[in-house]
Amino acid sequence: MCVSQKVRVNTMNRNLQELERTICYQFKEHGLFVQALTHSSYANEHRWNHSRCNERLEFLGDAVLEIVTSDFLYHKYEDLPEGDLTKIRASIVCEPTLAYCAGDISLGEYLLLGKGEEATGGRSRNSVVSDAMEALIGAIYLDGGFANAKEFILRFIMNDIEHKQLFFDSKTILQEIVQSQTEKPLAYELLREEGPDHNKIFESRALIGEEEIGRGTGRTKKAAEAVAAYHGILKLKKMEKERQA
Repeated sequence: MCVSQKVRVNTMNRNLQELERTICYQFKEHGLFVQALTHSSYANEHRWNHSRCNERLEFLGDAVLEIVTSDFLYHKYEDLPEGDLTKIRASIVCEPTLAYCAGDISLGEYLLLGKGEEATGGRSRNSVVSDAMEALIGAIYLDGGFANAKEFILRFIMNDIEHKQLFFDSKTILQEIVQSQTEKPLAYELLREEGPDHNKIFESRALIGEEEIGRGTGRTKKAAEAVAAYHGILKLKKMEKERQA
């Protein structure tokens, strides 16, 4: 092995150890850990067998995540009907939520990406990091069993669930609040759009009639509107508390 290869291997090992400390889990089989972090673009670029990328682990992790989430919600919300439980579960296991959770552990920083994927902002792309989050769950399940995978999900995905549900259902929740309080229309306005096509930043604001109630930024127009809606909800809730005080 040449010097440059040794440096890359040592750097990768340090990165893996750092991520293990963050997620509070130490892998016995590091090959599974590396596979969970390997995007298909990296495997293709290095002419690896496609089975060495994280897509199969993502498939497995998705199933583990669904059963853990379903069990958690079933016991937490004992009086909710099936339809409401399904709605909450869908908001938790969706791409934006998983990408948000992946951001909490900086998962994108550790991914093995092909040069093209790297150059076009793959490390911060919701689809890439959310898939990697599910692959990581699958890897932990194979390496340490269901209990360890469940512990990871409860610690890093199901934590602060009320806040996450409020955030990722923000546009729907805000619409319901506004309709219950006023006949003025709720609308969103795009304020700015900047950056290259592969890495754009959008800023939007939420309005009730002509009054601005919240602003937000995101990598898509939809994401920016969701953040604006979230801040709008917080503002309306604060105003409601002040009126009741």
